Amino acid sequence: MFVDKGINLINVCNEKNIPIWEYTIRCEVEESGSTRSEVIEKMRKNLNTMREAAEYGLTHETRSISGLIGGDSIKLKRYEEAGNSLTGGFMVRAMARAVSCSEVNAAMGKIVAAPTAGSCGIIPAVVITAGEKLGKTEDDLINALFTASGVGIIIAKNATLSGAEGGCQAECGSAAAMGAAAVVEMMGGTPAMALDAAAIVIKNILGLVCDPVAGLVEVPCAKRNIAGAVSALTTADVTMSGVTSRIPFDDTVIAMYKIGKQLPCELRETAMGGCATTPTGLRLAKEILFE
Repeated sequence: MFVDKGINLINVCNEKNIPIWEYTIRCEVEESGSTRSEVIEKMRKNLNTMREAAEYGLTHETRSISGLIGGDSIKLKRYEEAGNSLTGGFMVRAMARAVSCSEVNAAMGKIVAAPTAGSCGIIPAVVITAGEKLGKTEDDLINALFTASGVGIIIAKNATLSGAEGGCQAECGSAAAMGAAAVVEMMGGTPAMALDAAAIVIKNILGLVCDPVAGLVEVPCAKRNIAGAVSALTTADVTMSGVTSRIPFDDTVIAMYKIGKQLPCELRETAMGGCATTPTGLRLAKEILFE
């Protein structure tokens, strides 16, 4: 059975001298009864689906059925190609991939809920783009997804991944934390460093509400995927520089859960607060739902 705390995950990985991804694979083999190759091939399929969703919007003006979002990923791709960005092509490419997945999701395309549909763009953008930068193989990317999965399991065991229960901090926050941990291990960081990265991401996103306009997973969700991807990638660098989190991962997960419970229902995916109830948000909802 997978451990239930981050500190236990670090300890077992240190004892066995293995990374998080290896521990996650071993637990999945044991719990599912599948062979190691079957488990890895299933994750390979997830990676391929992620790739398709992350790339589709870069060459197609994908639009949601509501018309609220669409075409932003291809704008970012063109901006990257122009070579005039402030943060560089690497970061703009990651942002483009993150929003591409969100656009594909809103257009009823196929995505991987990682860990949710609302946060589906963060982990693909982070893992795929970092993998390119680092010259990693497909197997390395698959391992990174297992790292992300392991961190996600700990969050799910101790908090929530649901926006309806914990706000967007539980969706995009968890995805960004999972992605940051994955990149740290891709870069050669230890399990402890991976969880430091996850902790820093969570601390920086605590309190983020879930306030979808018209109740649709589109606005402001798509752009929060962009922000989550950027947070994951920059935090990986912060951690690899030697910076640690003074508040441990387990504590940040508990804090996220408690804050989520303290959020009023209006700020937990009900479209009754935040951006959803601004004058523009209400107007858009009326246009979509009643006209």
